[in-house]
Amino acid sequence: MANTRKRAKRKRAPRAAANAAAAAPPPAETEPRGYARSRAKDDAARAALKPLPPGRRPTAVTVGAIAAVALAAANLIAMIVGWDSLGGDTDEGRAVAFTVLWSAILLVIAWGMWRSRYWAVLGMQTLLGITLVLASLSLISTDSLGSAAVLVVILAAAGTLFWFMVKAMARIQMPERPTRAR
Repeated sequence: MANTRKRAKRKRAPRAAANAAAAAPPPAETEPRGYARSRAKDDAARAALKPLPPGRRPTAVTVGAIAAVALAAANLIAMIVGWDSLGGDTDEGRAVAFTVLWSAILLVIAWGMWRSRYWAVLGMQTLLGITLVLASLSLISTDSLGSAAVLVVILAAAGTLFWFMVKAMARIQMPERPTRAR
């Protein structure tokens, strides 16, 4: 008889749990979970951003444009003075072409950032990301304390500019894609 009571209790317990679950509100009506919660946080962050007034650009974008012009000028001056940026046994014509091309890319990016263009800020972020990776790898294999100090300064400057440009990109906002008329 004791076994029968235990079996009866076991049978009643799932029914009671099912009734309690049916009475509880669905999880969607309470706090959002997973992707929905992340989406809500993103929407709140976007709502908190203040749009830029016409003709204005974020400070990080201005600093990035000035840095791009300075780097392009430094590359061209170093080429004129005779410093070989590629090192090793390279063709001098190839080194000059690379330096001129790299400086031209930096100047186009600087012009675009000065005009607050999304593509230019994205391009500068790409160059900063590549710089961060290459400077980190160079820091691993450096032999002198002076080179290590220069690389740490490059990492600090590029990392800081990269960090502040993220929010600047959000304020500039990528333009909407045009829709096709069918």
